[in-house]
Amino acid sequence: MTIMQLKYVIALANASSMREAASRLFISQPALSFTIRELEEEINIQIFERNNKGVSITDEGREFLAYAKQAVSQYELIEDRYIDKWKDKKHFSVSMQHYVFALHAFINTVKKYDAQKYVYAVHETKTEDVLSSVKNLKSEIGIISYSNNNEKVMKKLFREYQLKFVPLMMRNTYAYLWKTHPLAGKQELSLEELENYPCVSFDQNGESDYYLTEEALGDYDFHKLLKSNDRATTAELMASLNGYSIGTGNMTESIALKDGFVCIKLKEEDPLTIGYLVRENHAISDIGTTYIEELLKYKEL
Repeated sequence: MTIMQLKYVIALANASSMREAASRLFISQPALSFTIRELEEEINIQIFERNNKGVSITDEGREFLAYAKQAVSQYELIEDRYIDKWKDKKHFSVSMQHYVFALHAFINTVKKYDAQKYVYAVHETKTEDVLSSVKNLKSEIGIISYSNNNEKVMKKLFREYQLKFVPLMMRNTYAYLWKTHPLAGKQELSLEELENYPCVSFDQNGESDYYLTEEALGDYDFHKLLKSNDRATTAELMASLNGYSIGTGNMTESIALKDGFVCIKLKEEDPLTIGYLVRENHAISDIGTTYIEELLKYKEL
């Protein structure tokens, strides 16, 4: 078993077809297929099921995929830290759900640690990736939230992943709309009033979307739902299709002025508790400590 094989499994699991995965990996379809089969024979399980519609991951394959992701993440971390020719570079990484305050805290931290050589990383990503990145120490700190609907599930994952969650703030439920939206002038809105417009939600790309959603009201049955995994794409969808998204109302002045959003209080309540994660019993680095200090400037709880 090799790291290359594990990367091929991850790529195929994230693709819609063998052709797409092979294209992303810059290899031929037969080469990809042969490599996957060779791995399946070695570990004596079927990772993917082949049929005339393409490939789909099996239950055993899904379990294997979780371990493969962890192994590749650890390998890349080691590669980045020790194989890089500039071994004297400073390293620091943060994974987060889509919160601007956490990004600003990162920016302020980088300004304070503007070394001659460094590799600093900030990942706006899925809830599952935030959890696993901090668990595996790919990122030293994670920014995450939970609502009343998924609080029990999230706290269970914190325990299982040996993560410590420190709450920073609690936020009520708001709708984000483009400034020209027909309902942009309202002081308060209900989901019923918004049902004829598409809700744009961050795509968790997994079977447990509801439990790991970063937005409030994750269990609501939206009539029209658009999935996006990119901030710019989300903004374009909202502006062009009179869409809306659900958030905390915590828009900084720069975001409000630059992007032209308005936020309006929703009548439906599902408050989000937002905070940061660290690995239990892990000694925080100096730059990590500084980042936490920047986060604590936003602490309200």
